[in-house]
Amino acid sequence: MAARRTAPTRRKAASGSRGARRLSCESPIEERAPEIVRILSEAYPDAKVALRFSNPLELLVATILSAQCTDEKVNEVTVNLFRKYRRPEDYLRVPEEELKADIRPTGFFNQKATSIREACRRIVEVYGGKVPDSMEDLLTLRGVARKTANIVLGNAFGKVEGIAVDTHVKRLANRLGFSSELDPDRIEQDLMRLVPRERWFPFTYVLIEHGRAVCTARNPRCEVCPVSHLCPSSSV
Repeated sequence: MAARRTAPTRRKAASGSRGARRLSCESPIEERAPEIVRILSEAYPDAKVALRFSNPLELLVATILSAQCTDEKVNEVTVNLFRKYRRPEDYLRVPEEELKADIRPTGFFNQKATSIREACRRIVEVYGGKVPDSMEDLLTLRGVARKTANIVLGNAFGKVEGIAVDTHVKRLANRLGFSSELDPDRIEQDLMRLVPRERWFPFTYVLIEHGRAVCTARNPRCEVCPVSHLCPSSSV
């Protein structure tokens, strides 16, 4: 688990604009959403992707490795991994068992090794050795769904086509009432409808930071949450 982050200052229900004072956890989500986005964005102004990378290929590989693994552990593994594997071809030249050993600490290394190798194979054979920079093309790569594609597009290419829905974003979207869906793609569509497009990219990492610091999976710290008064799942 990541080190415990400092919780933002909790706001009272009466704070903010005159209109905001009338909002509560029972208000329609269309009315609550702008205030939730504003408060949490102010609470985590420096939120950004935690994975370390220096090029699109590194981010693609790191994001594949991050499935069911903490970003901290992925960053530990990729320090040496990215020194050894610098191009897509490098992942194809070594025996698969060697790659599995190199990524073993991230868990599910058999599936991840296969995904990385097959994604790199297609990058070499179809895209000239360069990670593609469109949603449509990224989704043709093994191990890449919309979450991974959104992360790569936004952070490596500066292109925003959606909202990356990881476990934290999924949990908070459900708890805050942004979505009642369980499927990540459907949750993404609900978020895209409620969050202003210019906030899609940064709000992804705002939700992730809040999910790590306050709205944790097992014991959410509702008593210090700055949007508890707007959250239908709040215990306070």
